[in-house]
Amino acid sequence: MVPSAQPGFNLESLLEQLSQEELREFKRLLRALSLQDELQHIPLTEVEEADGKKLADILNNRCPSHWVETVTIQVFDKMNRTDLSEKAKDELREFQLARSVELCPSYPLPPIAEGKQDKHKSMSEEEAWRSWKNFWPGAGENLQTITQRYETLVPTCNPKAPAGPFAQTVVLHGPAGVGKTTMAKKCMLDWAQRSPAQACPAAFYLSCKAVGRKGPCTPAELLSESAPDLHDALPGALAEAQNVLLVIDAFEELRAPAAVLAHDPGGDWGRPRPAPAVLGALLKRKLLPTATLLVTTRPEALRELRLVLEQPLLVEVEGLSAPDRRAYFRRHLGGEAQARRALRLLRGHAALCGPGAAPAVCGVLCACLKLPGAAGADPGRACRTATSLLLRFLCSRFAPAPGGTPRPRAPLRALCLLAAEGVWAQTSAFDPRDLRGLGVGEAALRPFLERGLLQEGGDWPRCYRFLHPSLQHFLAAALYVLGGGAGEPGWDARGVQRLLSDEEALGNPHLARVGRFLFGLANEDRVRELGATFGCPVSTEVKRELLRCTARSRQSGAFSSAAHAREALGRLYESQEEPLVKEAMAPVTEVSLHLKDAPDLEHASFCLKHCENLRTLRLRVEKGVFLDVDSASEAEAQAAGSQNDEHMLPFWMDFCSVFDSNKNLVFLDINQTFLSNSSVRILCEKIASANHNLQKVVLKDVSPADAYRDFCVVFRGHETLTHLTLQGNDQDDMLPILCETLRHPRCNLQCLRLVSCSATAQQWAHLSSSLEINQSLTCLNLTANELTDESAKLLCKTLRHPKCLLQRLSLENCHLTEACCKELSSALIVNQRLTHLCLAKNALGNGGVKLLCEGLSYPDCQLQTLVLWYCSITSNGCHHLSTLLQQNSSLTHLDLGLNHIGITGLKFLCEALKKPTCNLKCLWLWGCAITPFSCEILASALSSNQSLITLDLGQNSLGYSGVKMLCDTLKLQRFSHRTLRLRIDESDPRIQKLLKEIQESDSQLTIESDKQDPNNRPSSYDIF
Repeated sequence: MVPSAQPGFNLESLLEQLSQEELREFKRLLRALSLQDELQHIPLTEVEEADGKKLADILNNRCPSHWVETVTIQVFDKMNRTDLSEKAKDELREFQLARSVELCPSYPLPPIAEGKQDKHKSMSEEEAWRSWKNFWPGAGENLQTITQRYETLVPTCNPKAPAGPFAQTVVLHGPAGVGKTTMAKKCMLDWAQRSPAQACPAAFYLSCKAVGRKGPCTPAELLSESAPDLHDALPGALAEAQNVLLVIDAFEELRAPAAVLAHDPGGDWGRPRPAPAVLGALLKRKLLPTATLLVTTRPEALRELRLVLEQPLLVEVEGLSAPDRRAYFRRHLGGEAQARRALRLLRGHAALCGPGAAPAVCGVLCACLKLPGAAGADPGRACRTATSLLLRFLCSRFAPAPGGTPRPRAPLRALCLLAAEGVWAQTSAFDPRDLRGLGVGEAALRPFLERGLLQEGGDWPRCYRFLHPSLQHFLAAALYVLGGGAGEPGWDARGVQRLLSDEEALGNPHLARVGRFLFGLANEDRVRELGATFGCPVSTEVKRELLRCTARSRQSGAFSSAAHAREALGRLYESQEEPLVKEAMAPVTEVSLHLKDAPDLEHASFCLKHCENLRTLRLRVEKGVFLDVDSASEAEAQAAGSQNDEHMLPFWMDFCSVFDSNKNLVFLDINQTFLSNSSVRILCEKIASANHNLQKVVLKDVSPADAYRDFCVVFRGHETLTHLTLQGNDQDDMLPILCETLRHPRCNLQCLRLVSCSATAQQWAHLSSSLEINQSLTCLNLTANELTDESAKLLCKTLRHPKCLLQRLSLENCHLTEACCKELSSALIVNQRLTHLCLAKNALGNGGVKLLCEGLSYPDCQLQTLVLWYCSITSNGCHHLSTLLQQNSSLTHLDLGLNHIGITGLKFLCEALKKPTCNLKCLWLWGCAITPFSCEILASALSSNQSLITLDLGQNSLGYSGVKMLCDTLKLQRFSHRTLRLRIDESDPRIQKLLKEIQESDSQLTIESDKQDPNNRPSSYDIF
């Protein structure tokens, strides 16, 4: 933590007035008030042992000065040492006044005459009221609710906030339309009303949009223009800057290069400079360092803002809370059922309209739900998508009254052009200069102002904003479907492909929302309604271009990621055009879905039922999409479950129809998924009844736990199923059903992964006996299951059974001991089918290795791959393995990773590698404490070895000399392709040069980096 400056008072002098007991209390309270990391970097003992002088030195030189000033006064107040608190405040005021004079040398600061304070206070209060009224005429109940809830979080508005002359920086951040500017202007009003009578308060308002448009100016000119009524009183206000509130609104609208904000202009008040540079100096407190700053911004600009500010207080403004929204809809729609329907619609529109916390969004939805629909039609269905909602709202504003005459046509193209230009420029505020640049007259906007689609004023006179960003995005999309606009300036290069490109979206998040609305307007009925309402030509050709862009965005019949699939399905759902969805989904053969909320499920259910060529489906469902019975009381679960099922299960049934429509579906992967009992039942019923050809099924970490048992029942006798993974079940009722599946005469399972599952010893015994009956299973993975010695003994008995067909077996992390190795060894002697055995993460020790080698040495043993990763093996174990490898063993792949074999163990292995009877092709020595010195021994062995193809030395520090020695040796082996995996030091230029030379000169030698997850070892791929 680097201190920003020295505090504005003599801390050492203040602390010396404390007794020893008071000093201990000061330290205790000091650490309690360290909310972030102000003291975390300082050892506790150093603070506890410090006297007053030493403690002052620590705080002055190693902590932020603004924090020291604030917390010192707070601690003195808590200790009832108000004498010290007042003394600190007096010193701080004198320091801030002197600093203000120092930073304003060119601005005259005459003394304030008697009576000036009241005049200045009344001007400030009048200006605050005017700003408040102009911003939101007749501010309604919603905004009042928001400001009341959040003003307690903002120190400038909270009467209970700690008193003191502290320079504060507060950032109000949140999405558009939730009341940030309203809150800021309310703070301006409170600032004028709450300032003490003897002070000279002033509140200045700076719109970042206006600042970005302003030419060079002095700081005084910028501030005086923001509050013309305060021009005469500006010198007095700056003289007491601690009484100044500076509101900087809509930081995201500044659009100034980062270099301009980062420029250090110093404290010269008389020199003109770019207005954004002046704003940067205010934000960084190079000017008015003791003033209070209140900044508003949207989330997309918060990171950039935090790079400029020092220690800001962040207040997230979320708008209307969930209870507020429910109460609003109950009041305006007439009941609880209608309120629930409105809230569901809001959640469904969150991707395009925000979380529904903006009062404007609630108002739009309310207005649309009140509109009369077609005979007997549910108005909620007409608001199913955000596109249909905003189209209904827009058209209703211009619909003639019943029995009235048609209204004059409004120039929709002008409004759409304004919206689109704003999206590409990432702005939502427009002034006359913007309108002139587009050739749009202010008169053309008048019909939309009169109907509430545009708002005028707020930031500055003749400033225009859309009712909500979602309306701007919708109208920007509408420009693409309005006919006759080919000659509009600036739009020839902004085609649909660019609008939907991932590269453009990275720099402009608004484009993705416009893209979704454009899919919504691919619906021909909607386009015709738009054209009929405004009497303008429209085009439906955009549909073909959307299909082309969708096809280009996929690779080999699959979406590039789950996030890409989520966006694509959201776009297609927005269209509600089934022929379009069917054509777009026809080439899709693989989908990975991450359903995070109810709208995701609704989108997927609508699209996947039209996907008839799907072969692979990967599914992840977040907690909360379905009712979590375990987290609710029984009564709550029953009530919530009824409502939840009523709304969600129809979409889930549509989603599960993918098994009916896809006879080619062969792979189903359900991972980290939270379902309900009802949704599990529906899924299992669909899988059981559908005529599909599922071959591979993966269930990992699925809730509820009963789902595993239900799936096992479904797969009993399922002839096409060959691979099944069941992982993460903590119930012991699944294994009996699984054993019945294995015993079924039509069972064709070839590979079974049973990972991290609970079972009793008797159930493991039942599994062992089922393996003796089953005639199809060749691969069994029992990783991370706790097997007792008795259970392991029964499994080994199965391996000795003549009808056991297992070829690959993994017992990784099964708590096996050295005693189990004797049973395994006897099984290896008899079993002639087992070729791959994984015993990783079991504490077998050297004794266990010795027993295994006894069985492996028998000529009938056919084992080819042995994984002993992290098995507590040292050099003695390597001695037993070396002896085995020299006896013409069948072993070709050996993994000894993460065993501390050392130089001696490596020597034993190298002895085997030198012998022609050693058949090893792959040797994994990942993290085996091999040093550069050992490389000479290893290089010597490699020079004479004729069989080794892959050598893994990852996570071993070999240095440049060791790497060069091995590479030089392997380059001489020209008879076959070889792979060497190493821990590569990217900071060593010699190693980088060596690897580049090998890459360019030796096509037979491949050098790989070991940057892989140890749990996903290369040897584990060889097992399964």
